Amino acid sequence: MENGKGNCTRETAGKPIICKAAVCRKAGEALIIEDIEVAPPQAWEVRIKILCTSLCHTDVSFWKIDSGPIANFPKIFGHEAVGIVESIGEHIEEVKEGDTVLPVFLADCGECRDCKSPKSNVCTKFENKKHSGMPRNKGYRFKDMKGEPIHHFFYVSSFAEYTVVDITHIVKIDPRMPVDKACLLSCGVTTGIGAVWKVAQVEEGSTVAIFGLGAVGLGAVQAAKLQGAAKIIGVDLNPEKEGIGRKFGVTDFIDPKSCGEKKISEAIKELTDGGADYCFECIGSATVMQDASESTRQAHDKQKTK
Repeated sequence: MENGKGNCTRETAGKPIICKAAVCRKAGEALIIEDIEVAPPQAWEVRIKILCTSLCHTDVSFWKIDSGPIANFPKIFGHEAVGIVESIGEHIEEVKEGDTVLPVFLADCGECRDCKSPKSNVCTKFENKKHSGMPRNKGYRFKDMKGEPIHHFFYVSSFAEYTVVDITHIVKIDPRMPVDKACLLSCGVTTGIGAVWKVAQVEEGSTVAIFGLGAVGLGAVQAAKLQGAAKIIGVDLNPEKEGIGRKFGVTDFIDPKSCGEKKISEAIKELTDGGADYCFECIGSATVMQDASESTRQAHDKQKTK
């Protein structure tokens, strides 16, 4: 979903905004485009005009959940987006009206032990596993036309023309970035890049196997290439992924369906002289995780399966 950039003005600052949103009323049911009311931002909050948002598979997974503490409806999904700051609450110094920003679902307070640590990116100061409201000031910033509250999702809720996000979930970006590509940076692409670059710290000359060439997998491919990996094996059931994978840096491609009775791990071991130095499972499948583990070079002193 992409909106025209338009101009954010002070005319709406401090006032509720009536706009359109794709609202999910019940788990598994089709989203309904309806009018909603978006409240002004409170202290340490930012109201954003969404320019572009994409659909992540996590949205789909949570859309299906019909029981438990996170099955809160009605709800506005969406967490990969780019927007323009429409107005800000008190104590906001990091951004101003008109800035182009990337809302992200992981907070960065910059104060807690985990945010300060280079080994963690999970903020513990504003931890809230339910994801249904604001992390700091609590409550909701969405209402339907009957005045009933609408739950937030992952502290972003980008399937709306306007949303309110805590400043700890905001990253300012260069406005020259194409919005349809920049919105992927808040989740899929950075997940893949971070796994290779930050977590595994793949070395130059390494062999890498990447299972699944979606947004996460292609991010991992690109990072492996930037890190100087000598061999980057892309694994995907869709043969059409080979072409795009090679554009990003894949050197070898395997479609498991073409392996016959041979296990995918055997094919990878043949290509890598005993197994890949690093394997990345980018699908979220327990079976594929096992394949990735079996495809990793056991004798490598820095064996990694991510």
